[in-house]
Amino acid sequence: MKNSMGIILTGENDVDLKELSQFRSVAAVPVAGRYRIIDFILSNMVNSGLRNIGLITQKNYHSLMDHLGSGKEWDLNRKKDGLFILPPYVSSQNTGWYKGDVDALHNVISYIRRSTQKYVILSSSHIICNLTFENAFQFHMDRNADITVLYTEEKEDRQQELSRYTMLETRADGRVQDIEVNPSMPKTNKASMEIYIMEKSLLEYLVEECIARGNYDFVRDILLKKLDLLKIFGYAYHGYVARIDSIWSYYRHNMDILDPVLRYELFFRSGLIYTKVKDEVPAKYGENVNISNCMVADGCIIDGDVKDSILFRGVRIGKGAQIKDCIIMQDSEVQDHAILEHVILDKGVMIHRGRRLTGQDTYPVVIGKGTVI
Repeated sequence: MKNSMGIILTGENDVDLKELSQFRSVAAVPVAGRYRIIDFILSNMVNSGLRNIGLITQKNYHSLMDHLGSGKEWDLNRKKDGLFILPPYVSSQNTGWYKGDVDALHNVISYIRRSTQKYVILSSSHIICNLTFENAFQFHMDRNADITVLYTEEKEDRQQELSRYTMLETRADGRVQDIEVNPSMPKTNKASMEIYIMEKSLLEYLVEECIARGNYDFVRDILLKKLDLLKIFGYAYHGYVARIDSIWSYYRHNMDILDPVLRYELFFRSGLIYTKVKDEVPAKYGENVNISNCMVADGCIIDGDVKDSILFRGVRIGKGAQIKDCIIMQDSEVQDHAILEHVILDKGVMIHRGRRLTGQDTYPVVIGKGTVI
């Protein structure tokens, strides 16, 4: 694995995340009390032994750059290799807006070429999981594969959700024989994790070939068109995987983390998940408050009742306030006797005294950053 580099694409479609991605990229969306989505795939790569990781950004990346900094928390602030944040740039040949993920890779091709590693792990950034790549890499070597795609086996009754994914159909030996992109009637339950293992030289060739023909989509223009020419295999991952691609998926997977068994798997089983460290005081609880089944980050001051919720750093809950099934992000304040149920508050939101907000578990109320109600 030390002969492998990582490339993370952070230009995912953010339309369905609405207010949560209005001022930040999907990779920088806060999750689980004090983490960002990017922390998971970045920590997975570091825990697997990768020491050269490039992050290709597209838009709204200032929050992401502020969070990652020099990569110190991931032990990537190094003289040799380390963390490389690769924002778009404007030139006579480049408008700064990528036409697709292949176009994004082509714009950082000089970084890829000068990297000394032989293999590359290419990943999107909206996946939450805890894995190391040793087994998948060994599978790749044993099959003598050109490209290995990591996938999960989903429940077939979730057809509407599966229609948002790239679905793989594999043979008995694991070789991919068909790919469907966002199918309305998927023929298989094998959903791509959008994580790929291949040789760096092959990636360079495929990117250059696509650009020369005016093609820009990695799945449609590389994987689909070369199923018969390249040995593309699928590797099944059986652990917990969350794809954050909508408000509903964001809410559901955050609520899943309240399960202690799942929380252990996601944060400890295969390796630790690292994030930006902030020096905050411990959470403070008032007298006679009722707190049950919650994740409470440092710096919170709680004087109300909170149940089945996630509170980020610096959240304030007033006296007599009732919070249930909610996600409240950093520095938000809920004043006295306010009632919130199935609500997502972005950073710095103020809910005034006595206000009541109620959503549904399938359609939570989302309040944008800095809003006052």
